[in-house]
Amino acid sequence: DLDISLIRELPPGRQPVVTSRVNSPGLQTKAWKFLRGEVSKGRQAYVVCPRVEGQDANDEAAAESLYRSLSRSELCGLRVGLLHGRMDRETRHDVMQQFEDHELDVLVSTTVVEVGVNVPNATLMVIQQAERFGLAQLHQLRGRICRGRFQGYCFLLPKAESPEAEARLSALVESSDGFVLAEKDAELRGPGD
Repeated sequence: DLDISLIRELPPGRQPVVTSRVNSPGLQTKAWKFLRGEVSKGRQAYVVCPRVEGQDANDEAAAESLYRSLSRSELCGLRVGLLHGRMDRETRHDVMQQFEDHELDVLVSTTVVEVGVNVPNATLMVIQQAERFGLAQLHQLRGRICRGRFQGYCFLLPKAESPEAEARLSALVESSDGFVLAEKDAELRGPGD
């Protein structure tokens, strides 16, 4: 006795997120320049990392080391913040509030921004080592941008790709339809136990 409602369209005024794989160092340089261009237009960006701490000082998968590295190099001169789950709750809230209030241009973060975040001015997401995330999680992360009237962009920066990771990233680039991605995710991961 349950009715099923399917919502297959985006909310009014929203555009699909343009998603691209950024595989080579040359393309990564272009991606960081593109991010700076978005910030120069008054937009904001997320840079998402799979972990908090690095195995060394230059670990691009770790939010803390990438935050330090980007602040000194590709994003030098921009207002860059750091957010991750090991921060105390009050600090996390303060950083997120700064981002919402546009006191920060770029937020380097772990997946703590995956749900419950709504910053309509954020138009770009760069996902470091995107192959380390599941398809549903990547789709959820991508949903944090393009929540306003501006075009959104998601750059996937994989480091190493297995055939399964390749299939996940290709599916995300090819579709923004959650129904299609859920089917692909089930196909790739199997039914489970």
